[in-house]
Amino acid sequence: MDLPDEFGSWKGFHNRLRMWAADGTWEKVFTALRALADTEGDPDRAVAVDSTIVRAHQHAAGARQKGPRPANRTTMPSAGPAAG
Repeated sequence: MDLPDEFGSWKGFHNRLRMWAADGTWEKVFTALRALADTEGDPDRAVAVDSTIVRAHQHAAGARQKGPRPANRTTMPSAGPAAG
């Protein structure tokens, strides 16, 4: 939501990025970048997009699933020799 004024409102910017994803603009950009890397003789160049905010789904972050909590497992004695 903290964008420079020249990008316009954050909602408009977000919608524009979503439209570019839907209409194939990003695919065209990456294809052009790969072609440029090929003409420069660097076919192993990686093209990556980074984000400063990455959010995982609540279940991926370790939140408890709905339903009863599982019972604690009882500790079973070892079959090995007793410490002592």
